[in-house]
Amino acid sequence: MVISRPLRWAAQGGAVVLVAVGALAAASYDKAVNLSLDGSTQSVHVFGSTVGDVLAKENVAVGAHDLVSPAADQGLSDGDTVVVRYGRKLTVTVDGTTTDYYTTATTVDAALAELGIRADQAKLSVSRTEPLGRAGLAMSITMPRAVTMAVDGGTTSLSTLGATVADALQQAEVKVGQLDRVIPAPETALAAGMTITVNRVEQKTATETQPVGFQVVDKDDATLAKGTTRTTTKGVAGQTTLTYTETWVDGKLESRTQAGAQVSTAPVDQVVAVGTKVATPVKAPAAPAVPAVPAGPAAPAPATPPPAGTTSGAGLNLANAAMWDRIARCESGGNWHINTGNGYYGGLQFAASTWSSTGGGDFASRADLASREQQITVANRLYAKAGLGPWGCAHAA
Repeated sequence: MVISRPLRWAAQGGAVVLVAVGALAAASYDKAVNLSLDGSTQSVHVFGSTVGDVLAKENVAVGAHDLVSPAADQGLSDGDTVVVRYGRKLTVTVDGTTTDYYTTATTVDAALAELGIRADQAKLSVSRTEPLGRAGLAMSITMPRAVTMAVDGGTTSLSTLGATVADALQQAEVKVGQLDRVIPAPETALAAGMTITVNRVEQKTATETQPVGFQVVDKDDATLAKGTTRTTTKGVAGQTTLTYTETWVDGKLESRTQAGAQVSTAPVDQVVAVGTKVATPVKAPAAPAVPAVPAGPAAPAPATPPPAGTTSGAGLNLANAAMWDRIARCESGGNWHINTGNGYYGGLQFAASTWSSTGGGDFASRADLASREQQITVANRLYAKAGLGPWGCAHAA
């Protein structure tokens, strides 16, 4: 069948119209827009009508903490700008308290401003210009604290960003010696209103001397008659040097501890010869006969000789008690039960061997365990044999 020329022209004209209409429709969906991702902008073409179409076309995924402007369901016109700001997790620890935040800021300083965290005078663990990437950031903030410093007799107020007592001391330029005491301890975390005290501590060495009484040594002597004695070596008192460690705190003596004792001058024992010779009895010649005399009145019996010294109680001899009190004050400060560990005991500083050899065991194993009266009794016994020689403080008699 042959189509007439006018009809062919009509058909061709209809096809042209359809192509033109399709082109107009496609042009209405193709839009040129600007897409800004975290401040980086690019121009994109998209066939779509909403912001969500642009995001899908460019494979931009957004989450709950991200910012999209306009919103994803908003209509889109040619030449519009779509802004995407990604949310970042910022973990902030302020003076030990930790809080998680989400922000679209891209630097630490901008994030603090956006979140309203005032830290103008604070100390940050990171730089304020530190970039804040999409992976987020953890940081700490130390706020200034007002503390009081008590040291070297004075007090001062200090505003510090330090985290510990040691930091505050360093900021205040306070030097702490090895023996000095810091209260509270240097590693203690700072708190507002805290008072930090520094005690200056010194250790000193002091010495003093004490007399050392000599011992009396008895030696049997067969050339002396039994019951008699003779001093063959005169005793000489010695001297002990005592060393003390003293602890001074802020110029005041806190404690004094004996650190040592050394005999600087050794005493010389007094040697007493004790006679052991027994006299051989001599037979007396027979007495001549005496004529008998008429009996008369009986003659009176001789009086009983008085005892030596003054005896009080059971076997106590308190002769010269005032003298022994004076000597005791010199030897031991009048402390009848003193035991300093120097080998001499009691108010009159008896050596253990001298106490035993002079009969001290009648009362106690050592002089410091005996009473004043018992020590005086034993001293009188020794005095009867050796005089005041055994006592370094004989001059006090």
